[in-house]
Amino acid sequence: MKKYLIVGLGNIGVEYINTRHNIGFKILDYIAQKENLSFDTVKLGTLTEYNIKGRKLLLLKPNTYMNLSGKAVQYWMEKENIAKENVLIITDDLNLPFGTIRIKSKGSDGGHNGLKNIQLILNSTEYPRFRFGISDEFKKGQQVDYVLGEWNDTEKEKLTERYQLAKEIVESFALAGLQNTMNNYNGK
Repeated sequence: MKKYLIVGLGNIGVEYINTRHNIGFKILDYIAQKENLSFDTVKLGTLTEYNIKGRKLLLLKPNTYMNLSGKAVQYWMEKENIAKENVLIITDDLNLPFGTIRIKSKGSDGGHNGLKNIQLILNSTEYPRFRFGISDEFKKGQQVDYVLGEWNDTEKEKLTERYQLAKEIVESFALAGLQNTMNNYNGK
């Protein structure tokens, strides 16, 4: 059975649950809820297994805090013998309008501390990532408050549809491959 590591980035703690920065956690929570899966506490995070059409997707929410996400990613890649091309990192992106999807096979960290740490630990910028736009509608000097702030009412209304799209993207990544997923979902 082909294995994939799907990593949703976020911060642990009740104060972060519904923040923009935790979109990676929320997408994995949505998939787990829709597929009736439950997360177990494991080394460096919480994990559940989603089997779909002969593929095993390990859904990981690191408990290392955002800035140390690479440690959990590397540990589970090595433990489960999963190659970089079968890892998908789900993260928020300030540079994209709210809800916009950008899937790439490689790239810079874009100033994102979670991606920065993953690149440092893996010593590579070549791993698939799924960026979810949270927009940059904050005043100068308010970035931290914005990213760690909760969604506004308009955003909350649209999130369910976006979560469903994100679930389709994760499934497509495992079933149709990265290139097809990028072709079919980028910019949606």
